Amino acid sequence: MRYQISGKQIDIGAALQTHVETELGNTVEKYAGRPTDATVIFSKSGHEYNCEAVVHLSTGLTCQAKGTATEIYSAFDSACEKMDKQLRRYKRRLKDHHRDRSQPVELSSAPSYILASSEAEENEPDGDVSSMIIAEMETRIPSLSVGEAVMQMELDHASVLVFRNEGHSGINVVYRREDGNIGWIDPRNTSS
Repeated sequence: MRYQISGKQIDIGAALQTHVETELGNTVEKYAGRPTDATVIFSKSGHEYNCEAVVHLSTGLTCQAKGTATEIYSAFDSACEKMDKQLRRYKRRLKDHHRDRSQPVELSSAPSYILASSEAEENEPDGDVSSMIIAEMETRIPSLSVGEAVMQMELDHASVLVFRNEGHSGINVVYRREDGNIGWIDPRNTSS
């Protein structure tokens, strides 16, 4: 597994890097057979240290965790415990579904746009849609089952995930509802 360990305005020593590689490696090895890379970023906010860890698995799924503590090692250990819990749940769900993904998740590209806020729109006299676009980027859309999409959304701590449904190749959306449940939008054409 490739590691990228860095600090935001903090000097990361060799001892901390070794500790991170050892502990995170042990945690990930228990649950995921082939992790590809891990990014760990340390920062300081006031008197507390923050640790953000992101691990990419060979299946295409991503797991991330954050930890905060007054000691830098404790912040990492907190993030590592959360990562352990997420990977344990992920592995349990895979076993519960009796499905082991042997192929990596297929990713397709799609354009992504950042639009101006409604305040900026009011200042535009002609109301032209193209003038609302601030940035244009490319995003990746994974091909997943609905269960895997929900799992990925939870692992990313995201409120919404757009994915290509493996069952029928249509674009679907899963999202977290205000009541805490998960919503699923499947806009495929059902007319006969």
